[in-house]
Amino acid sequence: MCGKKKSFIVRCAQLAGLYEAAFPKPGNVYPFKGFPEMDFADFILASVNMGISLYDVDVLGVGELIYRSLERTYKDLGVNINLGVVLLIVPLAKAYWLRGERESLRDTLCNVLDSLSIEDAMWVYKGIRMVSPGGMGRSKRADIRDAPDVTLKEAMNIAKDRDSIAYEYASCYEITFDFLYPRLVGNRCDLSLQDAVVQVFLELLSTMPDSLIARKYGEDVARDVINMAKSVLSTGGMRSIEGRKAVSEFDAYLRGDDKKLNPGTSADLIASALMVYFLEGNPI
Repeated sequence: MCGKKKSFIVRCAQLAGLYEAAFPKPGNVYPFKGFPEMDFADFILASVNMGISLYDVDVLGVGELIYRSLERTYKDLGVNINLGVVLLIVPLAKAYWLRGERESLRDTLCNVLDSLSIEDAMWVYKGIRMVSPGGMGRSKRADIRDAPDVTLKEAMNIAKDRDSIAYEYASCYEITFDFLYPRLVGNRCDLSLQDAVVQVFLELLSTMPDSLIARKYGEDVARDVINMAKSVLSTGGMRSIEGRKAVSEFDAYLRGDDKKLNPGTSADLIASALMVYFLEGNPI
């Protein structure tokens, strides 16, 4: 039974990472659309590596699992591919492993996040320094360049107002469980999984600033992207011919040569929602 449970976790994590990258979300990497430093094949490798690392979900803590997942891919490619995805998926994997028969996934996740230690923060800081993600500023407290003196959840709580992934740790995945997952299930009633994911991505992008865009280009640009996503949804999004055309035009705008407005944090949150979707036994 333990072996089956572990294999299920690995499968869900790999599917979440692969499907997030495979579906044509505007401004992000997907098949035949990439960036000079990364393409879809890199995300395939990163998702496989993340799954391999999660075979140790029973023996390693969250922080070390995150580091091992990042390390495998960084050794292969020498570039940050899926830091945000790993940060979000690993605690969900640990929560599913520890969940009792009468516990909800989210309740167990809250306990996992509350139990994160300074050692977990040390492993995660080490991993982030290794992959060197773009747009990282400095923090007066718990800066990623310093040795942590707070737990991983406390560090995320400090950063929650400027980073949506940190907000997820601080809020027990509020965006994932209260916003994305219900919408994904709802959209799946009349859309394919691919179209449902793109639709939910647009709904997220129309609601809150993408942290990566805000860090790189400022809040005003992030707000402009929100308004553009709202406009795309007003045409029908993935539910109309006009909407699909607008999605394609939005994608072209975001990845334009003079911009490269990559809503990468929103994509990471989609991977988190997909992980919950698969862990809860929903159909592909």
